[in-house]
Amino acid sequence: MGSLFRSEEMALCQLFLQSEAAYACVSELGELGLVQFRDLNPDVNAFQRKFVNEVRRCDEMERKLRYLEKEIKKDGIPMLDTGDSPEAPQPREMIDLEATFEKLENELREVNQNAEALKRNFLELTELKHILRKTQVFFDEMADNQNEDEQAQLLGEEGVRASQPGQNLKLGFVAGVILRERLPAFERMLWRACRGNVFLRQAMIETPLEDPTNGDQVHKSVFIIFFQGDQLKTRVKKICEGFRATLYPCPEAPADRREMAMGVMTRIEDLNTVLGQTQDHRHRVLVAAAKNLKNWFVKVRKIKAIYHTLNLFNLDVTQKCLIAECWVPLLDIETIQLALRRGTERSGSSVPPILNRMQTFENPPTYNRTNKFTKAFQALIDAYGVASYREMNPAPYTIITFPFLFAVMFGDLGHGAIMALFGLWMIRKEKGLAAQKTDNEIWNIFFGGRYIIFLMGVFSMYTGLIYNDIFSKSLNIFGSHWHLSYNKSTVMENKFLQLSPKGDYEGAPYPFGMDPIWQVAGANKIIFHNAYKMKISIIFGVIHMIFGVVMSWHNHTYFRNRISLLYEFIPQLIFLLLLFFYMVLLMFIKWIKFAATNDKPYSEACAPSILITFIDMVLFNTPKPPPERCETYMFFGQHYIQVLFVLVAVGCIPVMLLAKPLLIMQARKQANEEVQPIAGATSDAEAGGMSNGGSHGGAGGHEEEEELSEIFIHQSIHTIEYVLGSVSHTASYLRLWALSLAHAQLAEVLWTMVLSIGLKQEGPVGGIVLTCVFAFWAILTVGILVLMEGLSAFLHTLRLHWVEFQSKFYKGQGYAFQPFSFDAIIENGAAAAEE
Repeated sequence: MGSLFRSEEMALCQLFLQSEAAYACVSELGELGLVQFRDLNPDVNAFQRKFVNEVRRCDEMERKLRYLEKEIKKDGIPMLDTGDSPEAPQPREMIDLEATFEKLENELREVNQNAEALKRNFLELTELKHILRKTQVFFDEMADNQNEDEQAQLLGEEGVRASQPGQNLKLGFVAGVILRERLPAFERMLWRACRGNVFLRQAMIETPLEDPTNGDQVHKSVFIIFFQGDQLKTRVKKICEGFRATLYPCPEAPADRREMAMGVMTRIEDLNTVLGQTQDHRHRVLVAAAKNLKNWFVKVRKIKAIYHTLNLFNLDVTQKCLIAECWVPLLDIETIQLALRRGTERSGSSVPPILNRMQTFENPPTYNRTNKFTKAFQALIDAYGVASYREMNPAPYTIITFPFLFAVMFGDLGHGAIMALFGLWMIRKEKGLAAQKTDNEIWNIFFGGRYIIFLMGVFSMYTGLIYNDIFSKSLNIFGSHWHLSYNKSTVMENKFLQLSPKGDYEGAPYPFGMDPIWQVAGANKIIFHNAYKMKISIIFGVIHMIFGVVMSWHNHTYFRNRISLLYEFIPQLIFLLLLFFYMVLLMFIKWIKFAATNDKPYSEACAPSILITFIDMVLFNTPKPPPERCETYMFFGQHYIQVLFVLVAVGCIPVMLLAKPLLIMQARKQANEEVQPIAGATSDAEAGGMSNGGSHGGAGGHEEEEELSEIFIHQSIHTIEYVLGSVSHTASYLRLWALSLAHAQLAEVLWTMVLSIGLKQEGPVGGIVLTCVFAFWAILTVGILVLMEGLSAFLHTLRLHWVEFQSKFYKGQGYAFQPFSFDAIIENGAAAAEE
């Protein structure tokens, strides 16, 4: 089969590159993204490798670019992203890039330091301006209120007596600003430390001030403290220092204060001019850097990735050639050789690179080619486990089976249309949406699965037409083929009356899907739908499981595993066909043979229960006597055929359990008998053969090395799991019926209990009520029935594929092919930077 149904064939190659051409060749391979290099120096420390200095230089350049990016984002400057990916620069261009980044960083840091110094100076002048304004008010109040009570507050009773006429005392003061939240504690500390011998006045600064260090807005207050004596002055200054209050010089004379205030205003105006020019210069530097920042990041990450990859290589003895080992897809070897030639021509080297294919017993990585459509489906499979090398890939079949089984549970024309339109919108706008590169994880999951969502919606629309269900109502496209043949008034007055369909259908049944008359049926609507959906769930489930067993046949034939083909696949298929597929055939026989319009023995009253028939078949029970004029069996010889089927199916169990281990044991015994004469003749040859054969068995012959007891145990587990799993997995597909029923009932509840209330209203008020009710109904429909029910159906569909389907053939024990690709490295680097 082609690579669509299996992973790509891989080859382990040895690559010889001249030292001068290695950089350019690895650069071309990174653009190609088809080579996975192996580390040939696993025991060498990362700091002892040949190109560690170049990697450190790249790290330093990345640090500088991140600093520039941080400053650009701080100013809200948009960064130009053309979406182009520039080529990796030559090694000699690293010096130019380093010089450019060094110059930009130094210039920006110098501008930031100057701006911070200017802002700090501006803050000090602003605070001084407010001090001069506020203290003028304080001094004016002091001059107008020189009375004995104020002096008593400042000096105490002894001070009042000492300031009697004839004695003039001079008060000292300090002025400054302090954070507003520290003011109450500051005032209490002054009172306690100075024992009430100071006088504090404060006033709030109305406008917040900018902190030059971090740019935050802070609220401060102006204060002035009056005291007497140098001792109190020293104590007050220490307290101000402890509370980080800023003190400013304030002249005593009003004329000096006015003169200082005028000088401060002049300096503030000059500083505003200088600050504006500084900010303009900083903005110009950042705008110029923003135009090239994305490209610089890409270039630096490419250089770093190339040198990191070169550190995986080995040097030959002459130190002039680099040797690498890599996994490559077999079909792309010519493309890789062309890329190596281009790299050699770019570097100007005359020595061509050499790519040799190596023989190995290692398990190659698994590489499944995907495009934007198949990528999401492949991700669903890989989430369970990466496929073993060259085993059948379920993803192509999942493209159809996944949305179909989802639609069986989610079948509603209206809800499917909403989902399909949402998926179609994302598909039509995918280029613009992909360019946004948001870090919203939920949105990224939806966008990554846009094709899955679209297909699930389309398939749900189809099953909705089959169920004839649109928002819990039916479409009467072709006109109902059921007509009332009873007394109309009696039927209309008795809503619990169940009518037999016999004689009420005219002509052929409804052409496509359910007859819309079932929508208005009351008592037997759910009974009919349950019987129908339960049976189709089992039918789809058994067919799905048989398909999974058939897929294992492709694996056994491809890997030439004759024992597994004969003694696992064939018994498994026979077991599944003779029991569960036979039950499906009984359903079709019952549908075809028995009908409400037929007379006995083929009327609906004579139709046997499929479940009871299957239980009687497995337990070899004799069926109960049928009603009068009814037949015991559905066809001639049914009893003998069922006994034969059960006996053959039960006989398949010991074949699955014992055949493979016994054959392996016999093969080993024969191999040992053949080896013994040779071993007795030449022990030296035996030692050499064991050493050579041991490497072969260790790589590809795990089954041969496994102990016989372990083989018996594993085969027993596998057989028991398959036999019991066939029953449980068949029952597991009943979730298709259960979720379909729950979805339909929830839709009917929303219609009956929400939207129908608005539809019953009349007049202008009814229109307003209907609008509000419809909005509420629409929100519940999208939120519950589309999103929540859709998620539930998605998870159940995922389980059916992972457990019931893939367990029949899919091991998922491989490891993913991770090529050296610039696109993947840049995408991961951008995602890490956003986080």
